[in-house]
This record gives sequence, structure tokens and C-alpha cells, in this order.
Amino acid sequence: MSETAPAPAKTPVDFWFDPLCPWAWMTSRWVLEVEKHRDIEVRWHIMSLAVLNEPKLDELPEEYREMLATKAWQPVRVVTAAWQKHGEDVLGPLYTALGTRIHNRGEGATLEALAGALADVGLPADLIGYADQENFEFDAELRASHKEGIDKVGQDVGTPVIALPGPDGEQIAFFGPVVTPAPKGEDAVRLWDGAVAVASVPGFYEIKRTRTRGPVFD
Repeated sequence: MSETAPAPAKTPVDFWFDPLCPWAWMTSRWVLEVEKHRDIEVRWHIMSLAVLNEPKLDELPEEYREMLATKAWQPVRVVTAAWQKHGEDVLGPLYTALGTRIHNRGEGATLEALAGALADVGLPADLIGYADQENFEFDAELRASHKEGIDKVGQDVGTPVIALPGPDGEQIAFFGPVVTPAPKGEDAVRLWDGAVAVASVPGFYEIKRTRTRGPVFD
């Protein structure tokens, strides 16, 4: 009796996100749609808009600086603490629960939304205490995860960052794509194939056009 051949391994796709960013949320829903149609496996990682913008705070508008100083830290701290205390497998479900509340339901990045998301995925309620922890216990781990993603793609980007094996086996990484609404079905796969194709070309750096609409959550 012949043995059944093992299923081929799925291609790992590393995805760095800040839970506050609506554009990263759109891209993450697109990647999950692609996962239904391509042999990829998304692996979630934390990055932080607050950390990203620390070196250039003086150049930013006052309103954006205020947002980074307050709202930007709470979600990423809670998600990082959940990861550190309960393992990387909680990142995907918690991100989905949190993003659904913040973005799709319009609850915003409130403590109530954070607490609700923890409850949605069965994580301990006391993780909410990390949101405003003055000396964040897992700050080093948060910054190391952020640095890992940024080191792959460079400083002149935002969130999200995606990395996957290139044609030669080395990881290729890119920012985005920034897209709205999140494509589904064949449209999602076509965008994926195109993004991977251009990102794998040596010396290719950027395609961009002016955004004329905000994120459409559906």
C-alpha cells in the first residue's frame, strides 16, 4: 500500500500591521481573500505608526502628532502584550476582531473597542491594562518586530509591509498595496499576482497615484 504524498508547503507571507491604520486593514482583508485562492499562509507581525514617526515628529501636523501620542499607542500595546503572553497564533484573530470594531463598525480605537475585541477572541480582559502602561513591559519586543519589517522594505514607507520568498528564495518586501475596497475573488488574485511580479523585479521601487477616495469597509 503506497503512502500518500505530503501536501506541498504553503508559501509564507509575512504581514506587518498597525491595528489603527485603516489602509493596512483594507490590505489585510485582501491578503486573507488571496489566501483562499493561492497556496499562501499569512503570518502576522506588529509594526507601529508611533514608532515609525518618532524621528520626524517635528515635521508632522499638530493633529497627527496628537493622534500618535495618544490613540496610536493603545491598540498596538494591547496586541503586542497578547502576542507575548499568549503566542503568535492570537495575532490574526485579534487583529480581525479589533479591526472589525475599529474600522467596519466605526467604534474607533477606544478602550471599549479594545476590551470588546479581547472578549471576542477569548483573551483575558486584564490585557487592557497594557494600553496605558507607562513603561510598557514589551516595548523592546514591539520595537524589534517593527524594525524587522522596516529593515526589509526601507524607511520611506508606512503600514502595512508584506514580505514573501522571491524567485531566488530571498525574501522580497513591499509597502501596500493601498487599495479600496478590498478586492475579492479573481480581482484579489489578479492584484496579488501583479504586486508579486513587480516587487520581484530588481531595481523596481514604486508605482503611485493620488488617492481620490477614502477606505471603503465592507
